[in-house]
Amino acid sequence: MLSLISTTPGNQKSLVPSAAPLSPSAQRWVDAGARGRAAVPETEDTTNRKNMELLIQLRWTAVIGQVATVIFVYRWLDVALPLVPMAAVIGALVALNLASLARMRIGADISNHELLLALMLDVAALTVQLYLSGGATNPFTSLYLLQVTLGAILLDARSTWSLLALTCACFAGLSLFYRPLEISNQSFAEPLSLDIAGMFVAFSLNAVLLVVFVTRINRNLRERDAYLSALRQRAIEEDHIVRMGLLASGAAHELGTPLASMSVILSDWRRMSTLTSDPEIDEDLSEMERSLQRCKSIVTGILVSAGEARGEGSSATTINRFLEELVEEWKTARSVTTLSFENFFGADLAIASDATLKQVIFNVLDNALEASSNPIKLTAERGGDALVLRIRDGGPGFSPEMLLQLGKPYQSSKGRPGGGLGLFLVFNVVRKLGGQVTAKNRPLGGAEVTLTLPLAMLAIGEDDVR
Repeated sequence: MLSLISTTPGNQKSLVPSAAPLSPSAQRWVDAGARGRAAVPETEDTTNRKNMELLIQLRWTAVIGQVATVIFVYRWLDVALPLVPMAAVIGALVALNLASLARMRIGADISNHELLLALMLDVAALTVQLYLSGGATNPFTSLYLLQVTLGAILLDARSTWSLLALTCACFAGLSLFYRPLEISNQSFAEPLSLDIAGMFVAFSLNAVLLVVFVTRINRNLRERDAYLSALRQRAIEEDHIVRMGLLASGAAHELGTPLASMSVILSDWRRMSTLTSDPEIDEDLSEMERSLQRCKSIVTGILVSAGEARGEGSSATTINRFLEELVEEWKTARSVTTLSFENFFGADLAIASDATLKQVIFNVLDNALEASSNPIKLTAERGGDALVLRIRDGGPGFSPEMLLQLGKPYQSSKGRPGGGLGLFLVFNVVRKLGGQVTAKNRPLGGAEVTLTLPLAMLAIGEDDVR
């Protein structure tokens, strides 16, 4: 009389909807994260594999439950059951699980059709067990509703209707063809009481399984929504970066002409003895030349980052040389001596010197300099397969609100228009390289920003440079 279904919640197919293709910028972010060995967001294929694993686990639970139920009904309720055919159904479920495990081990992708097939096989197993234990008169036929409900939540529309058609056909067939139950001990268990008890157990089982698995499905859907929201936000941020890059590139071209004019004028003034004979004016001219040269360097850096400057792109260097030159250049350009540099990287490694990466580190150092007049410390070390850079300052640190919003555009404690773009660019460039940026407040005061950059994205050779 009593027969336990092998419940199979199947796939949470909507974790990543196939009907919403990623934008080109979002796809570039996913590809860059994969190349840099960053955490890759879950895709539809990996979701289906996860769902198949859940289905396998639930089928093992169902096998154990069916064995226990058959023994209980046969031994304690003294209901005559065809043990051999029912055991064969349980054995078929075990074989299905073993085959599914073998397929999972070879790393094959799991499609929606395979998950639908698995659910249909479970419906077939339930149908056979019900046929052997009373057919449509068995109160456990209500478990068909569980399969239909899960299918409506987890499968696409076409698959859901296919599953519904199968369950309806099976139920109709059980009303015509089934093996009647043979209850030998009428005094121990009357048919009416058994029927009521079976309905109660079937209802309870339906309710518990729906609550458990629908709750888990909703949790996965919330994770899906959070993933899509983050992906959309990153796509918006990357589009914002593109617009900023176009604006900066255009401004750099426009600034080229007035800077060239100023350079010519300063050269003319240098040749005028009436000006150079005055020490104060001569010093002012020197300061103007240095400032003009710095403006030219900034414009050149913008064009290099945009790929529009000839002969000034990436060049071969090493980790240690790149960092040493970077520190000296930053100190000279900012006229500061408060930066201390400690290099614990170890054996040198050949890399490509990149103007964009240099500007990223400059941005973090500039923020540290603006936050505090106290000494700034830059530490470089090797963390596995990554270059780890830590920048520490002695300023007031980040506010809790800033730490939560760090890396988002226009999030700054400086209170000026356009603030916060420096760290926004830092986060996005490092993320493009497959790395990550973390920030925290130090216990004794000040802030610490850590840049983790995969060496695989920087290196240009396999041999260490001595």
